[in-house]
Amino acid sequence: MRWRGRRQSKNVEDRRGRSMIRSKRGAGGGAAILLILAGLFFGEDVQKILSLFVGTQNQQAQQRPASTTTQAQNDEAAQFVSTILAETEDTWMAVFAQSGQRYEPPTLVLYNGQVDSACGVSSAASGPFYCPGDYQIYIDLSFLDDLKQMGASGDFAFAYVIAHEVGHHVQNIVGIAKGVRQQQASASKVEGNALSVKMELQADCFAGIWINHTEKRSAILEAGDIEEGIKAAEAVGDDTIMRRAGRAPRRENFTHGSSQERIRWFKQGMSSGDIQDCQTFG
Repeated sequence: MRWRGRRQSKNVEDRRGRSMIRSKRGAGGGAAILLILAGLFFGEDVQKILSLFVGTQNQQAQQRPASTTTQAQNDEAAQFVSTILAETEDTWMAVFAQSGQRYEPPTLVLYNGQVDSACGVSSAASGPFYCPGDYQIYIDLSFLDDLKQMGASGDFAFAYVIAHEVGHHVQNIVGIAKGVRQQQASASKVEGNALSVKMELQADCFAGIWINHTEKRSAILEAGDIEEGIKAAEAVGDDTIMRRAGRAPRRENFTHGSSQERIRWFKQGMSSGDIQDCQTFG
């Protein structure tokens, strides 16, 4: 990707170099997770991931400064994240303006190990995620190594992940996420999972819309970038992740969609560039 030398977003909060101290609270305290967003990036067992994200959390985190060594690490990756976030800001501001609306960008938080958000305490093992409660995206840059191990290396593979999380932010600020959460509240587990899949596939489509408009505006892509994005979409499909974990894929347990579905909707957004063509909910 041709990303160097471009504008970097000011909406990045660097919490790297901080450690977490947990203090238990009484039962019933903590924040309920609103939606499973991107927890399957690391190929962990689905039930293990659900235990990280669903239900109330009875712990609250405090943060204190730790070694500053980690703050100097991954500087190039941090610059890349900031640049891609700026590109999403420019694109979605233009898309929203076409319909007379104003786009409010999210804040992206860089952290090491564990982080406290409005969605509770999360670890790097959960992968990049968007928290609708505080309108923030959370990324531990160690995720880059995991992404490479999953066979999805390259700048655009990581850009796809960021754009996908920004897609969840778009869903949140236009009210789609709220509507889905309301439906999930009275749905069975299988029905709730199916709604989650539709949310994830739409975020993939929104990521495709982002690169469609961004490429037209600033010619950011290089040869092979699209293939990197497609490999990333394939790598984070539920069926691929379940097979990697040694389990037979079961559709009723999908929360993000199959590899083929994720690729299809990502391509849909890339080819169309129209948010109206991302109607994964039918």
